[in-house]
Amino acid sequence: MQKKQPILVIKKVSGHGGHHGGAWKVAYADFVTAMMALFIVLWLLNSSVRVKKAVAGYFNDPRSAYRETGTQQVGDAENLPIDKQNVEKLKERIQKAIQNQKDLDKLAKQIEITITPEGLRIELIEDKKGTFFQSGSAQLSQTGQELVSMLAAQLKALPNHLLLEGHTDAQPYSPEATYTNWELSADRANAARRLLQHDGVSGGRISQVRGYADQMLRVKNDPLDPTNRRISLIVQWIEARPASVVENSTKK
Repeated sequence: MQKKQPILVIKKVSGHGGHHGGAWKVAYADFVTAMMALFIVLWLLNSSVRVKKAVAGYFNDPRSAYRETGTQQVGDAENLPIDKQNVEKLKERIQKAIQNQKDLDKLAKQIEITITPEGLRIELIEDKKGTFFQSGSAQLSQTGQELVSMLAAQLKALPNHLLLEGHTDAQPYSPEATYTNWELSADRANAARRLLQHDGVSGGRISQVRGYADQMLRVKNDPLDPTNRRISLIVQWIEARPASVVENSTKK
């Protein structure tokens, strides 16, 4: 008698994917988005005031922010060396940039731009309340940060070296203090240098940082005048070569 072959029944056991589907992908995407948002917030917290304003302006009016960024890039592209023949163009460009900043146009009397034997001197002059620095401190105020960041945007593409000076009035610290006007003047110049570099000015272009305390008063007959407190940024000359020299070097 022939034996019957056993009948094998194969059942496929479905995994958990049938229950969950692609839900894990959605959760993962949400996680990545949240992490990206966190990194952007952390980046903004450590950015300059100019960057924060640019980002805020983009979200408020993307088209206007695009036009402003484009204009700024055009200004940065003017990276020819500043010499005695074309320095007026840089002076006018900086003055126009100040006028275009709503928060800075009111400070025109406290921003003095002059042409000197060393180069183009840009001075940020304090008032009684302290405009660019907190009183007795090397901490830049928000206004000071905005102005220095604006200057960085105008100067970072130039090949000229930059020199920074700090000046104070003759108001002394207490006799017991170990911190004096010498340290304050140097620290304020260094604070401006750090922000310039943070906003794109190459460190190799900073030639000197000087602290003069009250030794170079702006108002000599009034050593306590608040306008003696200032920082100076000097765009040093790059001497223009004669046209004949340029022509000969081109032929070579």
